[in-house]
Amino acid sequence: MRQLPSESIDLIYIDPPFFSNRTYNVIWGDKNEERSFNDIWEGGLDGYLIWLNARLYEMKRLLKPTGSIYVHCDWHASHYIKVEMDKIFGYENFRNEIIWAYRKWTNAARFFQRNHDALLMYSKSDRYIFNKQFDPDAPQATKYARGWDRNRVNGIRQLIIYDETKAKAEIEKENYDRLVMRLDTEGTAFADWWDINYLSSGSKERVGYPTQKPESLIARIIRASSNEGDVVADFFGGGGGMAVVAQRLDRHWILCDQSRVAVAVTAERVKSAAQARELDDPDIPDFTIEHWGVYEATRLAEKPESEFRQFVLDCYGNCAPSDDDGDIHAYQGTNPRLPVWVGPASLNSTVSADDVIAFANAIRRMDEYRDGVLHDGVMLAWGFSPNARKQAAELADLDSPNIQLVQLQQITLDSSAFRKHIADLSTERGDYSEFLTFVRQPRIQVNIKRLGPRRYRFDATTTQTSNDDAKIINIQWDFRYNEAAFRAAPGQWFQKSKNKNAVPSLVAEHRFEGTDPRIRVACRIQDDKGGEGMWSKLIDIE
Repeated sequence: MRQLPSESIDLIYIDPPFFSNRTYNVIWGDKNEERSFNDIWEGGLDGYLIWLNARLYEMKRLLKPTGSIYVHCDWHASHYIKVEMDKIFGYENFRNEIIWAYRKWTNAARFFQRNHDALLMYSKSDRYIFNKQFDPDAPQATKYARGWDRNRVNGIRQLIIYDETKAKAEIEKENYDRLVMRLDTEGTAFADWWDINYLSSGSKERVGYPTQKPESLIARIIRASSNEGDVVADFFGGGGGMAVVAQRLDRHWILCDQSRVAVAVTAERVKSAAQARELDDPDIPDFTIEHWGVYEATRLAEKPESEFRQFVLDCYGNCAPSDDDGDIHAYQGTNPRLPVWVGPASLNSTVSADDVIAFANAIRRMDEYRDGVLHDGVMLAWGFSPNARKQAAELADLDSPNIQLVQLQQITLDSSAFRKHIADLSTERGDYSEFLTFVRQPRIQVNIKRLGPRRYRFDATTTQTSNDDAKIINIQWDFRYNEAAFRAAPGQWFQKSKNKNAVPSLVAEHRFEGTDPRIRVACRIQDDKGGEGMWSKLIDIE
């Protein structure tokens, strides 16, 4: 949110974690997600409200003067959240507390069943967008005739109707030769109490996200508080409902989530919705996915050396590129400047002893070193050879009355030391270092077995993760991969294991329709450290 411009969004809808319990709100199982949710509840309700307030202040900045925000909550903290939102958005800008009532069968023994959520609606100002919505199923709207107009139009009496079929029968009974029917499509305006069914376990909308909200609920909000072409946003993306509905209703949208699995599920939902509408362009809808904090090491390694070096220096922070010496790539800070060196982009590269010596000699040529105020340098790389580490240790031991100390700090990019340094630049809390992660792709292996005519089994159980202590948490299949865009098969957006500590099923069976002799199949797998990889193969279908 901090990277988005002020007053750039027309509507924000968020469904943040309810203040219920920790395990319920950890949905996808990403390590980053688990760490963050543990932090949310540190300090109880006060800590939860502080955590939420920081985000609400940013959302207020992002809203246009004509914009509105809906915060989805329930009985656990709705009253406390409203008090905080009164402070942030202003009590005078509170518009509605909407009650979403649903039928969800529970067996409460000592209290009435808790079958409703609350949506708190606030505007940015008193000139906000609001499109009145009407309920065609309200009791008043079921009447087929409201009566005759007293005033005739060109001598013809008009009948205002809701139900055209019943009205025609009434007209025939009246036996009028000339009569104009006028269909009243508005009906009754929606109140602040919405009766929308809760998503059942067998609903076609289900993606495996336990707190997923119905698309009809989100659609009502989008229609009421935005117009076609407006920008809507959801900063707790979850199962991606907001993106799908906004795309369908011709709005621009921004969605984010700290879970890479959630982002992948959202992308597949949007693409599948586009397929359902039979759009011809395989690249529709046009959206991009941007990652902050979790970076794929293999993609970084493919960047040109200059881009890779600049990325590392930006991460390390407060580094100015060097124009002085080819063996010093940047300087951090001032008085004195700390020389910084960045290794090659290739994941297989290692820093040699010669690299260490060249960097040390470059430091000795610096004025700060000759003046005796600089004794350190930092080398950043994917890996260091044993000889490089030995050379750095030897330089550190050369402290004598005649030789100044050169202490070379060697930091591996995907190490906790690198992450902690970055975290310490922006916060006093070291545990935020987990937000910066360099991840590697799983090594996907798929065995294929023919089960019958055009029917095959695909077995990816021999797949191995490349990140330390990683566990596979999601697998998706595309049984007609066109090499332009991965599109998960229906029901394959999110394959979650029933056992919380187990991996999802890595075996899939599929029967290929049609008569195509060769079809390309693709498989995408994600682990709980953010690693994601894809496998594809062109198969002869028999």
